[in-house]
Order: sequence, then C-alpha cells, then structure tokens
Amino acid sequence: MSTEKLITGNAPVIMWTDGVPVEEAAKRQLMNIARLPFIHKHVAAMPDVHVGRGATVGSVIATKGAVIPAAVGVDIGCGMMAVRLGLQARRLPDNLKAIRDSIERTVPVGNSKSGGWRRGEAPHRVATRWQSSGLEARLDELQARHPALRNAKDLSHLGTLGGGNHFIELCIDEADDVWVMLHSGSRGVGNRIGQFFIEKAKREIGHRQLGHALPDKELAYLVQGQDSLFDEYMTAVGWAQDYARINREVMMERILHMLKGHLPRFKADKYAVNCHHNYVEQETHFGEEVLITRKGAVRAREGELGIIPGSMGARSFIVRGKGNAESFCSCSHGAGRLMSRSEAKQRFSVAEHKMATKGVECRKDAGVIDETPAAYKDIDAVMAAQTDLVEVVHTLKQVVCVKG
Repeated sequence: MSTEKLITGNAPVIMWTDGVPVEEAAKRQLMNIARLPFIHKHVAAMPDVHVGRGATVGSVIATKGAVIPAAVGVDIGCGMMAVRLGLQARRLPDNLKAIRDSIERTVPVGNSKSGGWRRGEAPHRVATRWQSSGLEARLDELQARHPALRNAKDLSHLGTLGGGNHFIELCIDEADDVWVMLHSGSRGVGNRIGQFFIEKAKREIGHRQLGHALPDKELAYLVQGQDSLFDEYMTAVGWAQDYARINREVMMERILHMLKGHLPRFKADKYAVNCHHNYVEQETHFGEEVLITRKGAVRAREGELGIIPGSMGARSFIVRGKGNAESFCSCSHGAGRLMSRSEAKQRFSVAEHKMATKGVECRKDAGVIDETPAAYKDIDAVMAAQTDLVEVVHTLKQVVCVKG
C-alpha cells in the first residue's frame, strides 16, 4: 500500500491515507508535531486522520524524553471492547427494542453531569471493583499530591458509557455469530486529569521561556528529568488508562449478565478484545526505548488483535496486526470524522439519519445527527488504505446501537 510523506524541518510525516480524504488543516497539525525537537524517526498518520485539539486525531507520535499531554488528550484510555457470545443470529428475539431499552437501564449513558450513577446508587459489584482493583487507593494518592483533581463523581462514572461517539452495540459477524461491542474511556475523571496536566504543561513551557518556539501552544510538553511534573503526569495518565480499561470490563460484565434475561443460553467466548486508542506508553521502536502516544490509533503488533469500528450504520472490524515498523505497529481507530459535529447537524436531517441507520435499532432523533454515518469517512476506504498494517479477522454489522 502506498504512503504519502510530508517533509518538515525536523522529522517527516508518513501517511497511510491513499484513497481517503485528509483536510489541509490536519496536515498542518501533523507537520507542527513533526517539527518538535524530540520526535523519534517520524510521525505516523493513520487513514482516519483528522483535525484534533493541537495534536491530530489518527496520529502516532514517538518521542524521546518528553510527552505532550494534549496529544494524549482528555479522553485518556478511550478504546474498544468486544466479546463473542457463542450465539447464532437466528436465535435473537424479534423485539430488539427491548434489548436496547435494557442496555440503557443497565448502563448509564450521556455526559459527565447526567451519565453517572446517582450518589450512593452505584451497584455493589461496581463499588467492589473500584476498591479491589486498587483504583481508589491510587487515586487517593494522586489527589493528595494534586487536590485540584478531587471530585465526588469518580466512582459514579465507573461502569458508565459517556456521550458523543461512545456506544454499545449488539453485532453479527460474517458467520452469523453475535457479538457485544462497546466504546468508552476514562469518563469525567480522565477528562479532569487531562485538562489539569495540559494547563500545567503550558505553564512549564512558559517558565522555560520556550513558549515562543512552539508551532502550536497546545503542543506544550513535559521533559523527562527536567520538568517535575513529567513523572506525576505519567503516573496520572497510567491510572486513567487502567480506569478506562476496567470501566469497559465492568460495563461488559453487566451487559452480559443482563442479556441472559433476553437471549437463549449462551456462553461468552474467551475470544475477547479490549484495546486503548487514546494513550501513551513506553515501547521499543527502531532499536530504542521511546514513548508512543497513539491519539486515535490502535496498537497492531504482529498477531495482536484490535478493533476498528465504523459508524452507527457501517461495518466494524476485528483485526490482527501485521507489526508494520513504519507505523510504529499501529492502525486506525475507526473511520474518522469527515466533518465537524456542528457541520453535520446543519447538513443532515433526521429523515436522512433514519435512512442511513435502517435496520439498526438505535436512536433516530436530532440529538444524534452529529453521529450519523455520513459524518464519517468511508470505513471501506479506510480499511483499504491500511492493508499493510492489519488483516481483517471478523467483520461485524450492528443490529442494536446504544448512544449516549
């Protein structure tokens, strides 16, 4: 598969975008990132790449001795989970609306203010997981050092979905097997951690009098061994990534338990995938230990399973990585937005959204127009552009979709 290379003053940008539209603004953002002095080798852009806040969504950034909090973003640890049920589609009930309603009763959905458990109402198993996982104790330590991070809603968001592009779906694969798939992250607490350290990084840059050298103020960074906040940030972001992963596990456990009341006997497959696509971690690439920030990208080491979702009315894919070194062993995290949310709301009608989601039990009102399939890039084109990054293992099509 052919790639495009953008040349900057420091490192190049390599793009897997053949046949996929890319905004000029996204290219400018990528080149801004590549100009930073601590970039390792190059910046990789996935086929779903589009404009983000400071750093580009769909980018993979390898850095030596520095981290960019805004590149990790505020939805820290956002990612996907999918489980095969061991159930054939023919055994699904005709009334899928009842399943959708039950999912919405089982898992709170929506933004931080409305989408959590009410005070004291978090289910016992959720509260137990909060404590037994070590999340509570680790957050207490983090908040003791940074009191501004304290908030009473931390437990209230564990096991909840969120809004925007987060979703829970019941899907059918190419062999007519039924899957549950969901997309969520670290919720309000991750957002708070992200915002806190993004602002701290901007102030640190100012103290070093380097702000004028940044191509974009949102790319403020923390230097290992130089900024006292570097280790604090890595500890906090590690906590948020664990929270996001456990959040998906808790939701999945509750959904599977609920489905036993709607579906014939099934045994959830151990063949499950749980992967981040907004995160940072230490990895080895081109013979050196570096920090890899995947902002809207999935790790795709050789043989590693990942999930690439489409939109509300499009197909999704369980993929196996090919370990492509040039991509830092990565692939896209979805179709990628074709337009902003505000533009989508202006361009599309409820009638068009209903037509685009025909056959899917989901919301078909004005509140989700910004998530309508036409607001996203063509997932088939996105997949065609990354055949040297992943191979498709399963193709999923949703029959139920729950949105926040």
